Amino acid sequence: MSATAASMNTIPGVSPDIYSAVDFAQIAKIIYDAAGIVLPEGKAMLVYSRLAPLVRATATITFAKYIELIRENGVELNKAVAALTTNHTFFYRESHHFDHLRSEVRPRILEKLRDRQPVRLWSAGCSSGEETWSIIMTLLGPDRSAGLNIAKGDLRVLATDIAPHAIKRAEAATYPAKDLQPVPEDLRRAWTSQKGDNVVIGDTLRSITRFRLLNLLGDWPIRGKFDFIFCRNVMIYFDNPTKEKLVKRFSEALAPDGFLYVGHSERVTGPASSQLQLVGPTIYRRNAA
Repeated sequence: MSATAASMNTIPGVSPDIYSAVDFAQIAKIIYDAAGIVLPEGKAMLVYSRLAPLVRATATITFAKYIELIRENGVELNKAVAALTTNHTFFYRESHHFDHLRSEVRPRILEKLRDRQPVRLWSAGCSSGEETWSIIMTLLGPDRSAGLNIAKGDLRVLATDIAPHAIKRAEAATYPAKDLQPVPEDLRRAWTSQKGDNVVIGDTLRSITRFRLLNLLGDWPIRGKFDFIFCRNVMIYFDNPTKEKLVKRFSEALAPDGFLYVGHSERVTGPASSQLQLVGPTIYRRNAA
């Protein structure tokens, strides 16, 4: 190999015998094929820092050997995908979505529950649970007695993520008290309790929520339709064809007049555009028929 070719195959500061540009390219393709996540060339060092602990833990020593492992071992591949997933989120993120949920959607949900109809909600890409709990607190409202009656109805919340460590934290439902400051005080008072420097999400919210591991690009073992779906700041990691396919699947999973909430930099394009109408900033409603 010439000096020029060798330099093109190196990652600055890392021995090419351990991790090279070729290794990065192969990992990028594997992760894209598995989860739709796009890793441009500028992410080479991020990939190294996130996966190096897994390389050490599996005793594969080099990234080339680690690549062989994740190609053959689905469990290890899932760990790699999870390690490369960004789980940055916070309570009441993009608060206008919760304003819309409270004023426009909640009355419809309550009417369905009064009529003994099932209500199904999905927090897709729920990360460590902050979005999910924000949704449920908003729906149950500040009146604890009324909220308890709402929770007794046929109301179920599905919350999914591809990262096991995120799901584990979401299920623990315990957060530093400062993290809940964006949540309206009356909702915090009704549905959480203080435990030292932490806040614990109440049992009522937890009883109607199911956290599950799910790759959005894989099979969805889901029956029935959802009244609304939150999938925010997830699709920014996908290329456009992947986004359009995913949004089409979301539209098909929504009940007529159901809502899809996406992230502030995300838009609905492609085949689903004819089924989803923009009704607010990054809020879409499924056609009635």
